[in-house]
Amino acid sequence: MADIEVFLDQAPGETRGVIARRGRFHHLIIHRDSDRPTDRLGARCVGRIARVEPGLRGAFVDLGAGEPFGFLPLGQNDRPGEGAKVEVEVVAEPRERKGPVLRRLSDATGEPRLLASGPDVVAILAHLAPGVAPQTGVAAIRAALEAEEVALSASVVDPASGLDLMIQRTRALIAVDIDHAPAPGRDSRKGREAANREGLLHAARLLTLKGWGGLVVIDLIGAGLHGDTIMKGVRAAFAAEPQAAFGSLSRFGLIQVSLPWRRTPLDERLLDAKGRPRLEARVMDAVRQLRLALLSDSATPRFVARCAPEVAALAAPLVEALGPRAAILADPAMAAGAVRIEEAR
Repeated sequence: MADIEVFLDQAPGETRGVIARRGRFHHLIIHRDSDRPTDRLGARCVGRIARVEPGLRGAFVDLGAGEPFGFLPLGQNDRPGEGAKVEVEVVAEPRERKGPVLRRLSDATGEPRLLASGPDVVAILAHLAPGVAPQTGVAAIRAALEAEEVALSASVVDPASGLDLMIQRTRALIAVDIDHAPAPGRDSRKGREAANREGLLHAARLLTLKGWGGLVVIDLIGAGLHGDTIMKGVRAAFAAEPQAAFGSLSRFGLIQVSLPWRRTPLDERLLDAKGRPRLEARVMDAVRQLRLALLSDSATPRFVARCAPEVAALAAPLVEALGPRAAILADPAMAAGAVRIEEAR
C-alpha cells in the first residue's frame, strides 16, 4: 500500500478530490458547478461594505452574489464607512447559513465582483500531495464514496489497539471521546497510553476530513496522565495545522484544541438539518452511480438510473453529458434518496 494515494473524480456538475495516507482518508474536497465562485476558499473579490456591526467587531460585505454577505472582521482602528469598496480574500467558506469570512487586502474601486477564483480541486490536491499523480475513473469514484462514508461517521473502532473513539459536533464545540476497550486480560497502562496516541491521530484526521473547526474538547483515557507526554502527542497529531492552538491538560483528563474553520463542513454539504441527504447531494449520487456503472461495464449498451422525480428532473442535463449510453427515469415509487441502476431494455 502506498503511503499517499490521491484520487480525482471529475463528473458533470461536481468534482471530488480524495487523499488517503497509509490507507486512511484524510481529505475529501467537493466542488460543484453550482457553488458561488465568490464563496470559495482563496477567492479574491471586490466587495462593498453593506453594514458595519460594532458589536460583532466586523462588517458585512456584499460580494456581488447576494446574501448571505461575507463577514469581514475589523481591527480596533478599522472604521470603514458603509458603501466603501474593499478588495478581500475568502479565508473561510460559508457554514451554518452564514456567508464566507473575509480578509481585507486593500481599498478598491468599481462594482462588487470576482477578481480571481480560488484554487480548484486539481490545484488543491497538487498542493496537499505534491508530485503524486491522481488516480481517476472507477478507483476515484469508489474512493470518494468510501471517504464520504467515513466523513459522515461518528466513530472509530480499532481492535488492534482497543481504541473506541466517538466524535460529535454541537453548536458550541466539538466533543471527542477516546475510550479503551481491550481484549479480556489485555488491559494495561501502556495499552491505554497507546490508545490515547492512536485516538489523537484519528481525531486530527477526522476533523480535517469532516472540515470541522472551532473549539475541540478531547476526553482522554485514564487518570494521572503525564502532561508533557500527552501534550507532545497532541502537538504531533495536529502538526499539519499551523494555526492550531492548545490548552493544557486538565486534572479531568481533558485537552482543548482550537482549529480554524476553512472549508464548508462536509456534513453541511451533504446533509440537511435533519441529517437527510440534501437534494443536490441526491442528484449527484444518481449521476455518480450511473457513471460508475458505465465505467465498470463497457459492454452493456445502455444504463438507466431510476430515481425519484425531483432528482430525475435536476439530474437529466448532467446525465445527458455522460453520453448516449446513459439515461435517467423518473419513478414516483422510488424513495427520496434511492437510486437503482438498470440495463436499458
